[in-house]
Amino acid sequence: MAGEILSQNEIDALLSALSTGEMDADELKKEEEEKKVKVYDFKRALRFSKDQIRSLTRMHDNFARILTTFFAAQLRTYVQVEVVSTDQIPYEEFIRSIPNRTILNVFEVPPLDGRILMEVNPNVAYAMLDRLLGGRGESVNKVENLTEIETRIMSSMFDHAFENYREAWVNIVEIDPVATDFEVNPQFLQMVSPNETVVVISLNTTIGETTGMINICIPHVVLEPIIPKLSVHYWMQNPDKKERSPGEAENLDKRIKKASLPVIAELGQTSITIEEFLLISEGDIMSLNTTVGDALTIKVGNVPKFSAQPGRVNRKLAVQVLDYVKGGEDDDE
Repeated sequence: MAGEILSQNEIDALLSALSTGEMDADELKKEEEEKKVKVYDFKRALRFSKDQIRSLTRMHDNFARILTTFFAAQLRTYVQVEVVSTDQIPYEEFIRSIPNRTILNVFEVPPLDGRILMEVNPNVAYAMLDRLLGGRGESVNKVENLTEIETRIMSSMFDHAFENYREAWVNIVEIDPVATDFEVNPQFLQMVSPNETVVVISLNTTIGETTGMINICIPHVVLEPIIPKLSVHYWMQNPDKKERSPGEAENLDKRIKKASLPVIAELGQTSITIEEFLLISEGDIMSLNTTVGDALTIKVGNVPKFSAQPGRVNRKLAVQVLDYVKGGEDDDE
């Protein structure tokens, strides 16, 4: 066991105290031999290491960034979501820590067992609802009197938000979040036994001028099959070394080959005024910035890629590719 290193002055003071009788060497020895007992609360069992908690925090940092982008696009206002804490506590303690009336969204995450709970503070939920209905994002906490329309809008919004959860877990396991329940009273929701250890990730959420918490509660039973993957060693692995399903590269290659891209043969360019544009009629001639002998530019996905010359094939207009366009945008040649 590593001991504390004493300075020379402390050593001299200790020797002086022993020699003058202020300290008894036998008592020091007896104290050293006594067993040191560490208090352990079985009702608050710590079933996750600090390393695993850090991995969960890292995953939900990514989820917070995804939620920030999602809610900002949906609500069209300033949104900021960030992880403020990750704790492992008994389920009963978590239920006691949240409001008596709040927004509770329950999700299954197959192939993992169990369910995950996302609790949204009513202030935040109503600010979101107000924005969705065309308001300024003001919060009016009346969660006890949710109408059927408000319930439907809220549950739909949080269902779509939680669909992004799979992206945060993609480096650990591929999950398929599915909403199973929507509740406002925590006492009516019993996901696991009261003493079951859960991990609670608290996200501080700002919607316009309203601030509140979003808590994600993950029971131990959900994380148990993937605990070995919640380690720094696993996260630091080279992604290229991870196992890939058979035929994954082949399927990806097939999908890329079937992707469609617009191909445009550009004769030339010109610029005219709005007045000239409004006066255009059939038979008018417009001067381009190219001559008859110049090569055409072939654009793939709006990016210049080839030069070509015009012609006909079976009475249809066609172009013949002459060369690559050098130095063009995204040019890998």
